[in-house]
Amino acid sequence: MATKTKVYIVYYSMYGHVEKLAEEIKKGASSVEGVEATLWQVPEILNEEVLAKMSAPPKSGVQIITPNELADADGIIFGFPTRFGMMAAQFKAFLDATGGLWRTQSLAGKPAGIFYSTGSQGGGQETTPLTAITQLVHHGMIFVPIGYTFGAGMFAMDEVKGGSPYGAGTYAGDGSRTPSELELKQANHQGEYFANIAKKFKGSS
Repeated sequence: MATKTKVYIVYYSMYGHVEKLAEEIKKGASSVEGVEATLWQVPEILNEEVLAKMSAPPKSGVQIITPNELADADGIIFGFPTRFGMMAAQFKAFLDATGGLWRTQSLAGKPAGIFYSTGSQGGGQETTPLTAITQLVHHGMIFVPIGYTFGAGMFAMDEVKGGSPYGAGTYAGDGSRTPSELELKQANHQGEYFANIAKKFKGSS
């Protein structure tokens, strides 16, 4: 009996925006027959005092991943908020700890996707995933963008919408804005689209 394709959705979320996208991506990935999608959080590197000063809510109960556990996945979608147009330090710190996987090339050949949240329209909707691709390249991972496969939703101009051909995205604004229905639909699409590709990779290996 064929084993299921394991898709990991690995993310960091301080205020919950990225987590909402992650949950929707999981729904999309789980809708693909033969795929097992799992949510993981990366460790927090800020202490409770700092987080309290930043008015960050408590973390959800999603399990924390260790770097070595990435090797168990058949495909991984990484999600993070933006800090000055690049991934947040918490996620970068996690990837910096994957040197052992790099030495053994344990992630080489695995498909990988990206999703993200920014504070504003000029806050890194494209620079964040673009600069994050360097992490994937050094591991030999195969970047899977969504391109324009989301169809008409990619061209919607009647509302504010995050995301790009690189992957699903949202705008946090001052923190009070939550992902819109269209942004969540794009995230769901990314999960389903990525899961189908990861399944094909596993089947051909």
